[in-house]
Amino acid sequence: MSKEPIIIVGGEPNSIFLEIFFKSINANIYKSPLIIIVSKKLLQEQMKKLGFNFKINDIDKKIKNFSKLDNSKINLINVDYEFKKCFEKITSKSNNYIDETFKTALNFIKKNNLSKLINGPVSKKSFLKGKTLGITEYLAKKTKKKDVAMLIFNKNLSVSPLTTHLALKDVHKKITKKKIYTQVNLINNFYKKKFNKFPRIAITGLNPHCESNFRNSEEDKIIIPAIKKLRLKNNKIDGPFPADTIFTKLLLKKYDVIIGMYHDQVLSPMKALFDFDAINITLGLPFTRISPDHGPNYSMLGKNLSDPKSLIQALKFLDK
Repeated sequence: MSKEPIIIVGGEPNSIFLEIFFKSINANIYKSPLIIIVSKKLLQEQMKKLGFNFKINDIDKKIKNFSKLDNSKINLINVDYEFKKCFEKITSKSNNYIDETFKTALNFIKKNNLSKLINGPVSKKSFLKGKTLGITEYLAKKTKKKDVAMLIFNKNLSVSPLTTHLALKDVHKKITKKKIYTQVNLINNFYKKKFNKFPRIAITGLNPHCESNFRNSEEDKIIIPAIKKLRLKNNKIDGPFPADTIFTKLLLKKYDVIIGMYHDQVLSPMKALFDFDAINITLGLPFTRISPDHGPNYSMLGKNLSDPKSLIQALKFLDK
């Protein structure tokens, strides 16, 4: 039986993703065939500008047999994209192209019953335009899945924000017991399926030091009761912890996952600890979706200085 391919969506065409893609496949260490969905002309132009030289294998969208695919060439499904120069500024011009690459990938995955997707970063401000909070929610909507969660994964420690790309002024409105239960269940299911264990989970509070100067704080009203109920069902879960102490070395050794109340509460210390040695996994979709833990990074376009570590980790994770 042939190895299942890993499907890769190029994302924002004016980003560093193709650069790190070229650097990642140069390692030639993957057993699974890689299929990238991107503009062929753009890929060829960026390859030339950055000094890479790979042959291209054009893939028909109707392909059913993957047994003859390997990574001796770049396996590519072309989506047309018109551009004036190789590295342009990020604008709304690429929105239809990005949407078409995702549409192509989702149809291809569904028709072939595939389970592995990586996507390059997009400009949320330009592409999503406030319609969804992020690609996590965009893919949930496209696949009609209501309950999804973001997990920033590293083998030593992972973090999961209860709310994602949400303004701080709105975070407290979205913290509910049900959301905490759902998040814990999704994380438990992932670790049980992937590693055959239930993870040790720590949950932060929302307010500084898990305290507030008003009655019925989020900790008292929502977070503590949710933790108590989850512990009754034998979940390995503790908290709430103040966010300014949970990332100390002594406490970190005790947990596999830290669930935070909002995005930067857990992603900022995560990146300080591991740099870009982490991958963004969306839990709850009908396939495993991973995004390298970096953005389009327009300021680095064309400089050939970007670190491919996060994409290499994503490919290795799905290659097992």
